[in-house]
Amino acid sequence: MEKIYAYDTTLRDGSQAEGVNFSLEDKLRIAVKLDEFGIDYIEGGWPYANPKDNLFFQKMKEIRLTRAKLVAFGSTRRAGRSIDRDRQIEALLRAETPAVTIFGKSWDLHVTSALRTSLEENLEMIGESISYLKRFVDEVIFDAEHFFDGYVTNPDYALSVLESAKEAGADWLVLCDTNGGRLPHEIYEITRKVIERFPDARVGIHAHNDSETAVAN
Repeated sequence: MEKIYAYDTTLRDGSQAEGVNFSLEDKLRIAVKLDEFGIDYIEGGWPYANPKDNLFFQKMKEIRLTRAKLVAFGSTRRAGRSIDRDRQIEALLRAETPAVTIFGKSWDLHVTSALRTSLEENLEMIGESISYLKRFVDEVIFDAEHFFDGYVTNPDYALSVLESAKEAGADWLVLCDTNGGRLPHEIYEITRKVIERFPDARVGIHAHNDSETAVAN
């Protein structure tokens, strides 16, 4: 039977919940407990965007996890910026984690309206970021932001995003229901098509709970 890997985002996504404000000590203690619980990957936070997260990764160098891989989170390089001069990519490397997760846009609407760049440059941003990180980090996980919404509106482009990530060396292709609005039958059908398209890839799901369907999905 194929193993299912558990990737926990309590220390980043969970910390964004209303009324939640983890201290540094909270984050360190939670990481240790998640490791004891048997989680495979623990996402510690975004070292570039949050000074507390940056300090967390420095402190975690003094703590030995027995099972889990600690993961630093970030994004692809910015549009129009050289990969080796992108500060948030540099912050990911300074975290010195065995794995990193970077998110990239997979919905064409967000590429042109939020990033204000071309669809082609977005693919280049994804590929260049992953290939660069793979030179220094053992495992790179690609989180395809808004994948399911993007697939519904433009499946060819959404799949081309995954193709760029895979060709660049991504170890995981993670499909994110960022708005949390897709229903289980939609998640199932689209995920099935992705697995058929990339039969040798490791595929993950990142479900949000805006519609109370995250667990079902």
